Amino acid sequence: MPTPPPTGPLVTRDSLATELRGLGVRPGETLLAHSSLRSLGWVNGGAVAVVQGLLDALGPDGTLVVPTQTGDLSDPALWREPPVPEEWWRTIRATMPPYDPATTPTRGVGVIPETVRTWPGALRSAHPQTSFAAVGPRAAEVIEGHAPDCRLGERSPLAKLEAMGARVLLLGAGYDACTSFHLAEYRTPSPLVEVGRPGPAGWEVVTEVSITSDRFDELGHDFERDRPVIRGKAGAADVRLFPVADAVAYAERWLPLHRPRAEEFLNPPV
Repeated sequence: MPTPPPTGPLVTRDSLATELRGLGVRPGETLLAHSSLRSLGWVNGGAVAVVQGLLDALGPDGTLVVPTQTGDLSDPALWREPPVPEEWWRTIRATMPPYDPATTPTRGVGVIPETVRTWPGALRSAHPQTSFAAVGPRAAEVIEGHAPDCRLGERSPLAKLEAMGARVLLLGAGYDACTSFHLAEYRTPSPLVEVGRPGPAGWEVVTEVSITSDRFDELGHDFERDRPVIRGKAGAADVRLFPVADAVAYAERWLPLHRPRAEEFLNPPV
């Protein structure tokens, strides 16, 4: 059978930039984008055109930030999708390549962040599992100082973005992808967990705050109900735009009431 034609809408670099500006993306601002290419429709140029459109909307003085997480650099004993045989675990730990900001690909965050990671002039933070990449004049300010024992807390780019007055753009992504909520987990009572990963000198285990996106969809629903959130469309994608600081402050109040005991860290699917 012949492949059916795409249903659209047709999205281009220029149409995306125009729609984002119409929704309120401001030239010169710093934007933390969580995105889904598939949600947009038929994009002429794919992820490259989306990144170009985002950068066009931000202008030369704006900075684009994306999560470039690498959850596969983790303990194989925790892998679930799919699991690997237990007899492999020791070998996997002994031979897993350590994180390299320049070469380690993203995992589980989509093709748009991977495109930003390899963009000319992009900078990437140092955390081996929860890095961020940034393009623009404030990129170095955003990514520097990401502590290896602080995935998404006070010594991560999230706290920098909060202090800088950055905003979150959910471009076809849901609130379950909103990393800003994780910063609130570091500011509310949360258990600690041991996190295994490859390090420069071999397998290492660090103690970290337990993080999980469990119930983030509910948190996002309440946040959007109670706080000003810009809503609209870009192509076929639902768009949400709001300050990082607003999301963190709301989550700091919401989490102790609705999720009083943070669940154990859920390893991202690998």
